Amino acid sequence: MNLECNLYVDGHFDGIINSKNNITVGKNGSIKGQVSTNNIVIQGTVEGSVEANRVEIKTDGKVMGSITSTEFIIESHGIFEGESKMKHNNSETPALNNSKKVPIKSEEKE
Repeated sequence: MNLECNLYVDGHFDGIINSKNNITVGKNGSIKGQVSTNNIVIQGTVEGSVEANRVEIKTDGKVMGSITSTEFIIESHGIFEGESKMKHNNSETPALNNSKKVPIKSEEKE
């Protein structure tokens, strides 16, 4: 399923979802498969792989699988079982690479 709009899932979906906007998995919702989106809020269950700029697992939300994101939030009592990979914003990467090395002088002990 390829979408350019927001999606709210409060039932069961099997398959692949590609969305340019936001996906919300409601308390009664479940997704089994692959999800690629801008932002996802999970109150129900997701089993599979998730790639998003922002992933938010709410209280009682559950993800089993892999997550790739720039921002990953798990609220108290949210469950995540799997592998997480952080991707970097292009704007943040140069700042990390511009660090300067400063020589450290060693002091002699008497």
